[in-house]
Amino acid sequence: MTHSVKTTMAILLLAGLSVHAQDAPAKKYGWLKEAVGSVNLTQTSFDNWAAGGENSFAWQISVNYKFVNDQEKTNWATSGKMAYGNTKQGDADFRTSSDEIKFESVYKYKLGVWVNPYASFNAETQFAKGYDYSVDPRNQISAFMDPGYFRESFGVGYQQGEMVKTRAGLSFKQTLTRDFPDPYANDPDTPETETTRSEVGLESVTDLNYKFAENTKLTSKLELFSAFQGFEEIDVNWDNILTTKINQYFSMNVNVKLLYDHDISAKRQLKQSMAFGITYSFL
Repeated sequence: MTHSVKTTMAILLLAGLSVHAQDAPAKKYGWLKEAVGSVNLTQTSFDNWAAGGENSFAWQISVNYKFVNDQEKTNWATSGKMAYGNTKQGDADFRTSSDEIKFESVYKYKLGVWVNPYASFNAETQFAKGYDYSVDPRNQISAFMDPGYFRESFGVGYQQGEMVKTRAGLSFKQTLTRDFPDPYANDPDTPETETTRSEVGLESVTDLNYKFAENTKLTSKLELFSAFQGFEEIDVNWDNILTTKINQYFSMNVNVKLLYDHDISAKRQLKQSMAFGITYSFL
């Protein structure tokens, strides 16, 4: 191969690489803002229905939001979930079917590798009074910020792609109560009644966002916390939402949430709901 041919091939190769580099889309930095609200209604009525049945009515309002400020060296993501709903069966009074306030803020510093340090803050409580309907008359067992859960954490996070991201680190957890210290914050082994509980341990948080199809998405968040005191007991908060968007305004959601906290109940807690209704994107 002559020197001139080699020179020509080198020039063409460099030109191709240059064009490819120019065609590659530049990384976009700045704010990503999302806020989606939904209203779901279910109603059944009977009048002289020979096969029998009982009137029922249920409603639920929910808002999910996410604000992400992504920069070259930092990423600050704030997200949350708010949901409240009631159901009425027959002649019974309205009962709470969904009640949740959840907030999370995660600040990450990019080292240029897959594993990056982070600091996070979590808060969780409910809107309204909660009741135990297994007794008559009903017995109130919770309220707004009673209990309230807070967690501050520091550690490292791993992310490759947009589908899965996980983080783990040292965590400080506080449980605050006012009128209902049992079983949320009070230690039965002490003579005093504690209205707050502070724990130090390790946390692990994994987020999954997977699209089965253009209109169907699974969002899953698995939160694990283990206090150094009682390290063998792991608190589990696993929230799964399957969303199918029918068109611009209508969607169907299936929510399965699993909780385990040995301080509250020796058995796992499970909640499942299915809703069809109107969905609207604010941002």
